[in-house]
Amino acid sequence: MRTSTYRHFIPFVTITSAALLLTACGSGTGGPDAAGVAAEKAEVPTTDVVSAVRKDDAAAKLLPAGTTRLTVAVSVGGTPPGTTYLDDGKTLIGQDVDFTKAVARVLGIELKVEQASFEAILPALDSGKYDFGASNFGVTDERRKTIDFVTYVNDGQGFATRKDSKLAKVTDLRQLCGLNVATSAGTTFEATLEQNEHVCADAGEKAYKVQTYAESSAVWSSLQQGRSDVVMSTINGLRYAVAHQQGLKFLNEYHRLDVGFAFKKGTDLAPAFQAAVNKLLSDGTYDRILRKWGTAGSAIEKSRISPPELKN
Repeated sequence: MRTSTYRHFIPFVTITSAALLLTACGSGTGGPDAAGVAAEKAEVPTTDVVSAVRKDDAAAKLLPAGTTRLTVAVSVGGTPPGTTYLDDGKTLIGQDVDFTKAVARVLGIELKVEQASFEAILPALDSGKYDFGASNFGVTDERRKTIDFVTYVNDGQGFATRKDSKLAKVTDLRQLCGLNVATSAGTTFEATLEQNEHVCADAGEKAYKVQTYAESSAVWSSLQQGRSDVVMSTINGLRYAVAHQQGLKFLNEYHRLDVGFAFKKGTDLAPAFQAAVNKLLSDGTYDRILRKWGTAGSAIEKSRISPPELKN
């Protein structure tokens, strides 16, 4: 919530004690990569691409008068490029983290960071509990009914499975009929699967079963151990997981979505955030963040406020 009582920048590692009691969940990339997942220990990129960013007065002037500090809700525990911790268990890293910190520096504001489960963030925005959410939120027409977005990347939905699977590409959800599909709770993936469960019955086939998990460790464990047949998640998150876990293969992109910072409907913060993202695009910071996380394919040309859902 907005306040003008703090004068020193709060690092993005700050998480309130109350927030630590909340359940961690993925932002499309899912929860923390934990023991039990057959993953190779990968070196997480830690290059500093943010500290050189300077305040842009033109963007900052678009903030509501007196705004010097904002509360951001994040879902912690995704595998990179999603939000996760360094080995110290305290420092938050990830693509969303870098973009959020960079925007804050452009606007000259402090951040109070609170951790929340992915599915809890959007409903809490309207109450004013958080000023905005930054957890790889896909922009959908359904969400735009109650949420405003400021876009900063383009990601979307995709599939991955074990290398021994006969699946090669999922272009129609009927290809999943009779299979167990693992995904993260409260995501666009869960919504897409549930909204289209009828396709199997319509085709006279056995329905697929949607298995939702709060943490990505559980999603990937279910796949590796044979309890699920395929994973639906973010394109970037899937590509990273496949690159760093043995025995997996990326199937394909299914549906591209814009991704944005999330605000309550009718927010007066959106113009300033849009200007800040566009500033990052023009000064080269934007490209440096994407190169750091290996997500150049998610670049956008300019930030937009609550654009219509991409149809592809």
